[in-house]
Amino acid sequence: MVDGGKERSGNSGTGRPSGSSEADLSRPDHGPDIAAAVRPSEPQRRYLARGLEQAGGKLPLFDDEGQLISHQTVEACIAHGWAEPWVSNPIKPDWLVCRLTPAGYHAIGHKPPRS
Repeated sequence: MVDGGKERSGNSGTGRPSGSSEADLSRPDHGPDIAAAVRPSEPQRRYLARGLEQAGGKLPLFDDEGQLISHQTVEACIAHGWAEPWVSNPIKPDWLVCRLTPAGYHAIGHKPPRS
């Protein structure tokens, strides 16, 4: 389109089509820094914060009320790199025993402990 003698390409001077965001999260190759831009949800935050009180950043299997932590919450934290599987549970192999990663500490505003 020509506007005032200038051709308009449909991008906002960024090289991207109009309306596209800075980070195109729909692409599978959105880069390694995406975890830094994503914030944990409130349930994820509560789960991760519980690891601050435990040796090695061990994350709980149960919440404060004795209910099993949602598998969805645990898996989401692993997917974002905030938690990692730590040890297997021989009594209940379907339960994931995890611990905080350095990214997990940062996601909840804490520095990881020195090793």
